[in-house]
Amino acid sequence: MIFYFSGTGNSLWVAQELAKVFGESLISISDEQKKEGSLLSYALRQDEKIIFVYPVHSWGPALLVSAFVSRLQLENYTDQWVYSVSTCGDECGYTGDMLRKELKERGIPLHAAYSIIMPNNYVLMAGFNVDPKEIEQTKLQEAPAQIQKIVEAINSTPADNNLLYKQGSLPFVKSRLIYPLFKRFAVKQNEFYATDNCISCGICEQVCPTSTITIGDSGRPQWAKKSCVQCVACIHYCPERAIEYGKVSLKKGRYHHPDIKAKAISS
Repeated sequence: MIFYFSGTGNSLWVAQELAKVFGESLISISDEQKKEGSLLSYALRQDEKIIFVYPVHSWGPALLVSAFVSRLQLENYTDQWVYSVSTCGDECGYTGDMLRKELKERGIPLHAAYSIIMPNNYVLMAGFNVDPKEIEQTKLQEAPAQIQKIVEAINSTPADNNLLYKQGSLPFVKSRLIYPLFKRFAVKQNEFYATDNCISCGICEQVCPTSTITIGDSGRPQWAKKSCVQCVACIHYCPERAIEYGKVSLKKGRYHHPDIKAKAISS
């Protein structure tokens, strides 16, 4: 059972590759989060592998992943192994440990945490941008080998995660100080808007995992103020580059995984 969340397709691509190898079903966290009720319950097989695949946002778990885990209930859980596979542009900080703590609160252990370096996509803050095309292509070309190493680690007994998680420098500052500020402030400062390039295609509304975006009477997208989790799907999947975030995204690049189309994100 592979629980995944993806904004620009990196994590979905990784989840799909792992599903091919292990034969596990894919479950969209964003779709599940839209269901009513306080708990989200899933029945497990005895031989089930439970894998969480998700992006690192500001050196911590994507907010929707944490919200999902807070509602998670695994039926028939005995000693099945649980894994975290996080995608990041450069480094993850304490993301794996954070997810471990959140799962522990639900009575679920996290046995191993891995990370995969994928192209950068965060463009909503000064100093952050997509990778140059050469670096983007290098990361995409190296990703399959990273997945293979993780597969080998998962198949080993016990599972091994040595050197397969990129914590990076100053993890305490980034994960314990910056990430809480991101959770508290950044997601509430919703400055998305559509420019005159908008063709009212509705793709931004379709890919939004939290239904933050609605198409108004004018045909232009409108963003709610408090539900955005800054997954950046809307800005990167817009076919006309018609979405900006204040002035900070102007002249910055756009990226989504070349093999993951908007339809796959929204389905």
